[in-house]
Amino acid sequence: MSILAIIQARASSTRLPEKVLLPLLGKPMLERQIDRVKRSKRIDRIMVATSTNNSDDVIDELCQKIDISCFRGSLGDVLDRYYSAAKESRPEHVVRITGDCPVIDHEVIDEVISLHLKSKADYTSNTINPTYPDGLDVEVVKFTSLKEAWEKAELASEREHVTPYIKKQEKFKKANLENNEDLSSVRLTVDEQVDYDVIKFIYDSLFIKKNDFNLDDIMNLFRDNLDKMSLNQEIVRNEGYIKSLRDDYIISK
Repeated sequence: MSILAIIQARASSTRLPEKVLLPLLGKPMLERQIDRVKRSKRIDRIMVATSTNNSDDVIDELCQKIDISCFRGSLGDVLDRYYSAAKESRPEHVVRITGDCPVIDHEVIDEVISLHLKSKADYTSNTINPTYPDGLDVEVVKFTSLKEAWEKAELASEREHVTPYIKKQEKFKKANLENNEDLSSVRLTVDEQVDYDVIKFIYDSLFIKKNDFNLDDIMNLFRDNLDKMSLNQEIVRNEGYIKSLRDDYIISK
């Protein structure tokens, strides 16, 4: 069995340019995130998928520096980028993680993968009914299901965000991992400067004491610093996907 994790990342973010390269204790945010994903016990291989745009040369260079495979494909058609990256090694399952989640929890990743394998689902995540913080999102999809989505998805929103086609089709068996406490209102992803400020506070507070800090550690920190947790709570979850739905259109084949 082979499980490939693909982290999508680009430097051309409009809200916070080059956010994936912002420093966290001396390392780029993306490198910190990769270090955390490497702690997974279920993932066999990690790859970064970025675009062919010149602006993303810096991501390719970072991957070369830290010896992580980097696939370069379409900027806008992220589904094509994902499928094209995966088909080189044809894994049985693909783990999708976005590159703006530098406190991603390897324990949560492994729980989602375990549920996926146990339930024999086509698609498994912790986002169908979100109970984990925004920024701990994990999706696992069978390679065969990803291939079908790549072949059949026609809406711009389905190609820019990779998995909507699969989530909308009833024929795909789906499973969802739920947390024992609803923490969906907590924001641990980076889209805005204030998001980065929160993440930097987490790293500055926890990393030196425990470099593999987990969700429990973050929540304990927040309970002692409620003002920090509330800094970015007004930002809408999945704002990019909501915008894509509002501006949706059919892509001609």
